[in-house]
Amino acid sequence: MTFDGFIRRTGVMAYPLIGLSMVAFFMIVLFTLTIRQGTVVSDAFMNSADALIRKQDYLGLLAVCNRRNECIARVTAKTLDFATRNPTASFEEVKEVTEAEGNRQSSLLLARIAYLGDVGAVAPMLGLLGTTLGMITTFHEISGKGVGGSNQLGLAQGVSEALLCTASGLVIGIPSLIFYAIFRGKVNRLISEMEAATTHLMALLAVQYKRAARAAASA
Repeated sequence: MTFDGFIRRTGVMAYPLIGLSMVAFFMIVLFTLTIRQGTVVSDAFMNSADALIRKQDYLGLLAVCNRRNECIARVTAKTLDFATRNPTASFEEVKEVTEAEGNRQSSLLLARIAYLGDVGAVAPMLGLLGTTLGMITTFHEISGKGVGGSNQLGLAQGVSEALLCTASGLVIGIPSLIFYAIFRGKVNRLISEMEAATTHLMALLAVQYKRAARAAASA
């Protein structure tokens, strides 16, 4: 079936279905390229952060965070920004800021892929709408002409064209939902790794806070 033939047989619903298929394809390619460990938490950043925290070089770590475009770097930058602006803040207050930013980054990751799930849900509904409209048109013509003779062939053709909308919606929706499930599992795994990395960095910061408190007490 040619592109023009598809549009003629599916009617006006062909355009939103084609649009959804293009959106789904674009998102699948985009998420395949961008949802990976390096964009959430990388070994290179963790090694640098670990060393800089142990040396209490927080300004150096903040500079590293500003150069890195990954979720854990944003969480760390938010934490350090709060800690440097509020030097008298307790560790618990700093930890609350870290947890809030971590939750925000997790929500952003999940929100990105949610649109692919929306496409997977909407496409079959649009296909069903196209089928319903096509059936209404077909039966309206039959009511005026009857089903005898050559009109039976027209009825079969009309029903076939109407069902093509449903099939098109399913062809778009099913792969979209499959890839959405794949990306959701991947994002959840990356979020777990980010939470583990955040816990590690906060444990290192806690040690430094305790050392600073002991030094202040002995001074």
